[in-house]
Amino acid sequence: MWKLIERLEATSDAVAVDSVTLPFELRMRGRLKAVSDSGRDIGLFLDRGPVLRDGALLRAETGEVVEIRAAAEPVVTALIPSGLALARLCYHLGNRHVQLAIGEDEETGWVRFPPDHVLEALAARLGATLERHKAPFDPEPGAYAEGLGHGHGHDHHHGSAEGHAQVYDFQHHRSWRQGHKHEH
Repeated sequence: MWKLIERLEATSDAVAVDSVTLPFELRMRGRLKAVSDSGRDIGLFLDRGPVLRDGALLRAETGEVVEIRAAAEPVVTALIPSGLALARLCYHLGNRHVQLAIGEDEETGWVRFPPDHVLEALAARLGATLERHKAPFDPEPGAYAEGLGHGHGHDHHHGSAEGHAQVYDFQHHRSWRQGHKHEH
């Protein structure tokens, strides 16, 4: 079994000899057993914290490099005009403290999230057209994630399920919330 113990920098020129395809839920874990895409047993022995992003490279104890791939899984993609409508949709879904993948082309924006009838109803009320399908789910990491530190700590309770937006990621010109959960 390959023991994957080291995350490689995005700028690494390492070449992967194998890959492992995992759903988002498993890419959040630092410890797990899995089977590579070529059938090799692997074990992840990583620090807790950063989510394994699609395309991330990991080094085994013995030096081999394995690439992480995001598995196709059930998702809902909400399509909406780019600009204010997309920002409004991101804001309201982000207020629900859920993981979101966000993108756009020239005229249409999209927000992708795991299936959830409440979120789907909210997105439809805001004018989105919904597509239920299988696709890789690789949500936004949030402004405090992945090397930027996590200096945001607070204890509070929300009086309703509405919550509040946590973070605006101005670096990417997207409204987004931090990827942690609060006790309600």
